[in-house]
Amino acid sequence: MNKFPYQLSISLVIYNSSIDSILPLINSIKLIGFPVKLIVSDNSDNNNLKEFFEQNNAHYIFNGANLGYGKAHNIGIKYGSQIAPYHLVVNPDVTFNDNCIELCLNYLENNKNVGLLIPKTFYPSGRTQIVCNLLPTPFDLILRRFVPGFLNSFFEKNATNYELKSKNLNLPMFVNNIHGCFLLMPHKVLEKVGLFDEKFFMYLEDTDLSRRISNEFDSIYYPYASIVHSFEKGSYKNRKLLLYHIQSAIYYFTKWGWIFDKDRKIKNRIVLNQTQKP
Repeated sequence: MNKFPYQLSISLVIYNSSIDSILPLINSIKLIGFPVKLIVSDNSDNNNLKEFFEQNNAHYIFNGANLGYGKAHNIGIKYGSQIAPYHLVVNPDVTFNDNCIELCLNYLENNKNVGLLIPKTFYPSGRTQIVCNLLPTPFDLILRRFVPGFLNSFFEKNATNYELKSKNLNLPMFVNNIHGCFLLMPHKVLEKVGLFDEKFFMYLEDTDLSRRISNEFDSIYYPYASIVHSFEKGSYKNRKLLLYHIQSAIYYFTKWGWIFDKDRKIKNRIVLNQTQKP
């Protein structure tokens, strides 16, 4: 007998969100054709959405404070590990069609060496969104965040490499750095590499987790399934979020290495030089 009542657990972290902003994701989850369990980890100032989520068969957890992105997701991941073999970390501004999750899980079932997966991702406009990058250097993050747009042409090669623009986004590829809007992985992988590093309050916790997973397993960009992600780039509009971003960057490079990060160079070279196959 299968010890898990669900095939997939899904953790969602919210912070003072409205029902209207979350409802498209809830409707997407309802389209999944097999047993899944949504676990909501609520960092909000109040628990006003408790009844809404419980009416939609979610397991609701009110944290009573803003614990940060990774720590709040870890609460959901720990609960999910008891009820399902696979786990999805998802942002509230993500939607997907009725076969996306099935396609992704089938790929994981047939490729046991894969520890992390993200599908092809689009903006609501239909434009392809870059959700995989090289492991960043300090210069990569400074260039993306602070260099004025009119100077971008001087650093075009660097940006092309970092954002993997030379790769065919219609074919699968191995990657080391995956955007945290949609992280699909077996729970057994997290048992081996650990959960989100809770010293990241917000930003770069996904890069850190991707890197740790790719040290032990394959991390895959899988374009035969797709999602839509609104992606508002909050740190570009909010000084407080920008401060969180800077603090996380300092912690990340202190943890992994600023300039002298030999492993980063090796892993990025492997990603850039790989041959993509259908």
